[in-house]
Amino acid sequence: MTDKSIKILYIDDEEHNLHSFKATFRKQWDITTTSSIAEAEELLSSNRFQIVLADQRMPIMTGVQFLEKIRKQYPGIIRILITGHTDIAAAIDAINKGEVFRFIDKPWDYTYVENAIQNAFDIYKTREDLKQRNSELQKANEELDKFVYSASHDLRAPLMSVLGIVNLALLEEDLQSQNEYLELIRKSVKKLDTFIINIIDYYKNARGESVITPINFDELITEVQATIQYLPEFGNLKIYTEIEQERTYYSDVIKLRIILNNLLNNAVKFHDPEKPNPFIKLKVVTTPTHAQISVEDNGMGIREIDQDKVFKMFYRVGITNSGSGIGLYIVQEAITKLNGTIQVTSDYGAGTTFQLNIPSSK
Repeated sequence: MTDKSIKILYIDDEEHNLHSFKATFRKQWDITTTSSIAEAEELLSSNRFQIVLADQRMPIMTGVQFLEKIRKQYPGIIRILITGHTDIAAAIDAINKGEVFRFIDKPWDYTYVENAIQNAFDIYKTREDLKQRNSELQKANEELDKFVYSASHDLRAPLMSVLGIVNLALLEEDLQSQNEYLELIRKSVKKLDTFIINIIDYYKNARGESVITPINFDELITEVQATIQYLPEFGNLKIYTEIEQERTYYSDVIKLRIILNNLLNNAVKFHDPEKPNPFIKLKVVTTPTHAQISVEDNGMGIREIDQDKVFKMFYRVGITNSGSGIGLYIVQEAITKLNGTIQVTSDYGAGTTFQLNIPSSK
């Protein structure tokens, strides 16, 4: 079986063994050979090998000793011992100690070596997948703890505010004062609605399967703009769009909608009403392989100390922020799932620009 993603390091003090092994299997795997223990250690430090083969009988140290030496530093590497008939006892001892995955007897059998390497790589992949899943599970648990705490606070705060305002309004007989209380209630309910929408977006992005379709950015952006123009902060804000899309671009429209909706919502919420001409500039340039998206505004900007934290879950920029602290986290998670990147540059008091690069999914 040919798989050049399998990177093998083979150490043996007999050059003809190295040449024979590489000549036999070079078309199947990515093989590096060396007769030097010191060179082998250098190669391990600068390359990512999945499998290491070591001959048992070498002048400086035995194969078992070498594999035992690298075990702690490179625990993920699958270790295989090359032995002769007279070294069977050492091989069995090494396997019993858990130092090696398998031993290959010289002269080796082609099919046996092939099966041993493939089995070793399968175990390596399984371990790496398990490590990745454990990392994701740990991250999910940490986010869940933070999510439950922050969500319960952010859901209750507007409700308690509404309840308090209602109690005050019931004591008030003046119609104008009651209308003011109603406006305060409206703002609290709007804040609660925004937070619930963000939770729904978070769930869609985290749990929903990607559905890849051709993307029409003209239609998508028109749809997103239609939802933000009724925001109370919109005022005299102007949105300028520039779309360059000549050929078909494929992606997940739900994730793109979540990304654009959150970025534009943030730009609207944090525009600077003191500036004479507040604006948002949205530019999209696509090719069959990538989409370059930029969202620029001349709003309040983000302080430099906050710029590396804005994508963290429930991180709020500034004490007057009315946002949920989850929008930009959702944006980054959605972009990550699309194998894209996002960068933010901001001049506090002058404006902010988000630059996105999202590869086509087809």
